[in-house]
Amino acid sequence: MRLDMADLQLFICIVDAGSITRGAVKAHLALASASERLRLMEEDAGVPLLVRHPRGVTLTDAGETLAKHARPLLELHQQLRRELKTFASGARGTLKLYANTSALTNFLPARLAPWLASHPELHIELEERTSADIISLLSTGSGEAGIVSDAVDGNGLIAEPVADDRLVLIIPADHKLHEKQAVSFADIIAEPFVGLYSGSALQDHLHFHASALGGELNIRIRMSTFEGLSEMVEKGIGVGIVPAVIAANYQSRFHYHQLALTDSWARRKLCFCYRSWEALSPAMKQLINHLKKA
Repeated sequence: MRLDMADLQLFICIVDAGSITRGAVKAHLALASASERLRLMEEDAGVPLLVRHPRGVTLTDAGETLAKHARPLLELHQQLRRELKTFASGARGTLKLYANTSALTNFLPARLAPWLASHPELHIELEERTSADIISLLSTGSGEAGIVSDAVDGNGLIAEPVADDRLVLIIPADHKLHEKQAVSFADIIAEPFVGLYSGSALQDHLHFHASALGGELNIRIRMSTFEGLSEMVEKGIGVGIVPAVIAANYQSRFHYHQLALTDSWARRKLCFCYRSWEALSPAMKQLINHLKKA
């Protein structure tokens, strides 16, 4: 049989109304159209589905069987529509969000937690990339949105600032530069550094700017966390460059000095980056709006 959901809905409307005329009204169809649909259904089934009477209709055995199966099918269809609508409205789904190191470790955790708690059907895949990589991925359509530093060229993408992300130099308490308030990257590029793990977006960013100066960072040791990096700096192993918020967070635990970096790329802002607002999924729009207000 080539029955569709509209046929099943019409049939159940007729059965519930006890009349083709009243069933057609309930199904929002003209009587002639409803009668023709019913005729084609019976022709397709090869047996009568209804017995016509002057005052209405009754079901044949075949009609009883059709009604028995039609009701759960219609309910499943409605359930499917409701569930799909939750995806369309942004209430369900999986969002992929790119983020640079600073956004991933400092900006996002506290802001994402309450939003995810209030959207239990949504999942987020966070992927750490350098800001330059995120711009490249979004430009080629590989993803919806990311959080990047405004120090990189946005390549025509929309970028909305959401937070300050200034980088600072941290040095051991007895370092020769401890009396200074600010230095340029060129002033300290020859210093021994405590770096982050290979592949860290922030570390790649620093290597890029070292190369632009014609130099190379002298990495004595790489740490997997900002906490480990801060402790190594305190112990005099080398200097480090971290987001200002990170430096402030660990200042009470580790004894080191902070110096401002005068380079323009160190005075960063974190920005939401995407191709166009219209191209974003409803859920991603909700997430971005939340994070902008948080």
